[in-house]
This record gives sequence, C-alpha cells and structure tokens, in this order.
Amino acid sequence: MATDVRLKELLPAITERIVGTYEECGAIHHLGHSPLPSYREVVEILGDLREIIYPGYGRRQNLHMGNVAYHVGDLIDSLHDRLTQQIDRAFRHNCRAKELETDFEAKAQDIAVRFLETIPELRRVLSEDAHAAYEGDPAARSLDEIVFCYPGLAAISVYRLAHVLHGLGVPLIPRMMTEYAHGKTGIDIHPGARIGQRLFIDHGTGVVIGETTEIGDGVKIYQGVTLGALSFPRDESTGEVVRGNKRHPTIEHDVVIYANATILGGDTVIGHHSVIGSSAWITRSVVPHTTVTIENPRLRYREGDVRPDDGYAERLNYQI
Repeated sequence: MATDVRLKELLPAITERIVGTYEECGAIHHLGHSPLPSYREVVEILGDLREIIYPGYGRRQNLHMGNVAYHVGDLIDSLHDRLTQQIDRAFRHNCRAKELETDFEAKAQDIAVRFLETIPELRRVLSEDAHAAYEGDPAARSLDEIVFCYPGLAAISVYRLAHVLHGLGVPLIPRMMTEYAHGKTGIDIHPGARIGQRLFIDHGTGVVIGETTEIGDGVKIYQGVTLGALSFPRDESTGEVVRGNKRHPTIEHDVVIYANATILGGDTVIGHHSVIGSSAWITRSVVPHTTVTIENPRLRYREGDVRPDDGYAERLNYQI
C-alpha cells in the first residue's frame, strides 16, 4: 500500500518534469503550431512526379500521345494543390513563424507553380543522366533497364526535383525527399549540392554528396564514394558551428571517381578529366588530367594443406 501511495506521488512529478522540457520554443517538439508537412504525402507527390517525368514506366500503363496529355494534366492539377498545402505547412512549421506577417498560402502557391514550370527542363536534364548511365555501363541493355532498375538514376531524379525546391527556399521538404531516396537507394545527396549534367552513379550504395559540393558535367562516381567536409569551423564567440560556408569539394567536368574514394574539404578541387582511384583519401586539390591511385599493397596468400581425400582436385577441374 505504501508503495502505491508513493507511486501516485512520483508519477505526476515525473510527468510535470517532462512537460516542463517542452516549454521553450526551439526544443525538440512541435506543439501548438500548424501541422508539419506529411512524410507520406511528400512520398506520394514524388510518385506522381515520377509518373510525369517517366510516363509509361509507373502505375499507368498503355499511355500514348492520344491520352498522355489528359493523364499528365490530371496529375499537374492535383500536384499543384498538394504541393501548395505541403509547402505552406513547411513555411509554418517553425514556432516563430506565427510572428511573421506573411501570407504563407499565397507564397506556397506561387512556389508550387514555379516548381511545376521547371519540369520540362528537368526532363531534358534527366534524359541526359539516363543516357550517361547507358553509355557508361556496358551491362545495360536499354534505357528501359536504366529507368526501371538503376538506383543511381532514381536518386539523381529525386535530387534534381528536391534541388529546385531547395533553390526556391522551401524548408524541410527537399530534405524529406532526398532522405527518402537515401533510404531506398543507399545514395545520400543533399538537395543543396550543385550538380551538372550527365552524372552517372554506378552501383551507388554508400555514395555521400554533401550540401556544398559542386559537380561538373560528365562525372562518373562509383559505390562508396564520399564527397564530404574536412572540418566544421566554429564561431569564436558562441562556439556554434558556422553554417553556410563551402565545406565540400568541387569536382570539375569529366572526372571519374572509383569505389570507396573519399574527397574532403571546401577548398579541394578535382581538376577536369582526372581519375581518382579506389579507396583514395584526398584533402587537397588535384590539377586537371591527373590520375590518383594508392600504391598497390602486397598481397599475401596462405595456402592450406591439400589432402588427397578432400575433393580439392575435383573442384579445380569443375567447370560452370
């Protein structure tokens, strides 16, 4: 009984202490404010955008020039309204937004229209990316295979959409988009990165491209590559990380970066037509037409004893 009485005193006190941590604006909660963007809705918007960018590859089959305009028009009408709602929510998400005298809905509607206006140009750029993948991979049999199966093109497609919204000043949603692609493909591209045409990410798993990375045209990147920051400078007076500086490298035109290479630092520039070998660690600039490789380490083989009855000889003679 004494224990029950003590619990009745302790549990409300614990609750009060927890709720007390919610009081400050900027804490890790979202209470008393407008709804946040819906992750599920953002993902569905990406699905509809894919239907427009790659018609005939998605949910709606049997499209042709006689009916595709109706299909796309219906999607555009729906996307305008849904994007407006989600962008409006994104602008209102901050607890300080209520202090601003801004018509967020009108602003969101304008941004939604400006975003949709970029889709024709985005389709042209993504067509270049798809052709770069087809030309860069002898295992590819068709553009259909690239669109259906290649995680690199999937991640780049989402990045290019998110990059436009990022450039229009939309908070939250661009990162929601690219993190969704990250989870699906293993390729992490920050929407703030600036990427040229004909990017080909081969295999792709483990690729990281940081926020202030700049990539030129015709670049090819293999799995496990990191284009990251070398350090995070801090404000001398506050000790907080300084944001907005260029922290990630610049990759010029027609560079090839092989698997698991790491290139770090905002001042690091990889000159055009250079080749960065596998597992290289680079923190300084490289002049154009340079090949960077690691000296091959010595391989050491330890062979076990071969016994007459272990079938080893038969396995050697086996042919697939």
